[in-house]
Amino acid sequence: MDIYALAKKTIAENGGIARNVDFQKNGLKNSQITYLSNRGYLDRVRRGYYQLSSYEDSSEETIIARLFPDGIICLDSALFHYGYSDRTPLEWTIAFPRTVTRTRLGVNFPRIKPYFISEETFLLGKTEQTINDVKLAMYDRERTICDCFKYQNKIDSELFNKAILAYTKDKKKNVGNLSTYAKQMRVYKRVVEIMGVLING
Repeated sequence: MDIYALAKKTIAENGGIARNVDFQKNGLKNSQITYLSNRGYLDRVRRGYYQLSSYEDSSEETIIARLFPDGIICLDSALFHYGYSDRTPLEWTIAFPRTVTRTRLGVNFPRIKPYFISEETFLLGKTEQTINDVKLAMYDRERTICDCFKYQNKIDSELFNKAILAYTKDKKKNVGNLSTYAKQMRVYKRVVEIMGVLING
């Protein structure tokens, strides 16, 4: 099997994106990977990660899942997914632990906006959602709303107001979790001020 076929096979086996180590397991050397990249056969997604130049099935969701398995979709992207915002995000908003190596977040595509979260609350409200047939870690509705309060000064006021209103009308909301999360994230007072009737029944 020639190096082109090996590269194609490796990428197919790894869901559209392969690492150097994946190529090496199938017998490709680093020099051959570099050669294929320089010839335009492989596109470098990030250092050490490649996809076929002609591989059209590598959706943004696939790339996010492959490059950032430790990330959790949050804020704008989560609001859009839950229907709390009608604005298609221009970039993926993703939460990472504060200990993450930040240089690995520098990718040209897709565009991401990272939020660095303390270990204490990083996993709070983590769930799994499917977007375009790709499973991604995402904060649940209540964590997403609490994040809106936590980062209120960083998000558009119209987006904030629409999200809060949409949540209050959501039949899938869980007010108990909202209250619990708000206390752990130290935004309970602000949540009660704006959503007091909902919280207190």
